[in-house]
Amino acid sequence: MFDIGFQELILILVVALMVFGPKRLPELGRALGRAMREFRRASEEFRSTVETNLHINEPDPVAVAPEPATAEAPPATGPLPDAVLNPYGEGSEEAPPGEPYWAQRGSRLFHARSCGWAGRIPEPERVYFKRVSEAKEQGFATCPVCEPWEPA
Repeated sequence: MFDIGFQELILILVVALMVFGPKRLPELGRALGRAMREFRRASEEFRSTVETNLHINEPDPVAVAPEPATAEAPPATGPLPDAVLNPYGEGSEEAPPGEPYWAQRGSRLFHARSCGWAGRIPEPERVYFKRVSEAKEQGFATCPVCEPWEPA
């Protein structure tokens, strides 16, 4: 990190010993250790708070629809029917072709179609783009989750 060799470290320790004296040097070491530990704890707490607020490490929730209750059977939960999971038909894996990038009106970020955050934008709020450069020209930044890009 600082590229300090063994000789330079010895010289620094000798100067510190002469300046602070042998009685105060252990106290300074302990205080420095406490400060570093407190800094690490605070940075870890900040990182976990940011991750919690942005839900970075959480997987997208899987939707489960309850089946209607009948007189013979109690209500049960199970996976959604294929028509709900894939509204574009049985043979298609993806949505029909369209604009590959979009953003929410009033937002700063734009997303690729495959981004989980893009699906959360309501249809009337969407602004569509054909290219990454179009979105950047209009002042949008790339989503840190999907990081949309296009080959040159």
